[in-house]
Amino acid sequence: MANPILAAILSFIIPGLGQAYAGDIQKGVIFFVIAVILAVVDFFTAFLTSIISLIFAIYAAYDAYKLSQ
Repeated sequence: MANPILAAILSFIIPGLGQAYAGDIQKGVIFFVIAVILAVVDFFTAFLTSIISLIFAIYAAYDAYKLSQ
């Protein structure tokens, strides 16, 4: 069983890593791809996407926490 706190921290730092750590590789890859796309878009649109990226990172951390319980 994965540690929920560690999964949340990993996924907050790199979205998708916590999901992979918790055992759901497919969801981890999807979350990582979304994070990369948001990072590319963020490069061009700055502030608005930064807020969206932060919200997504928080959701990814929450999801990894719940998934590893």
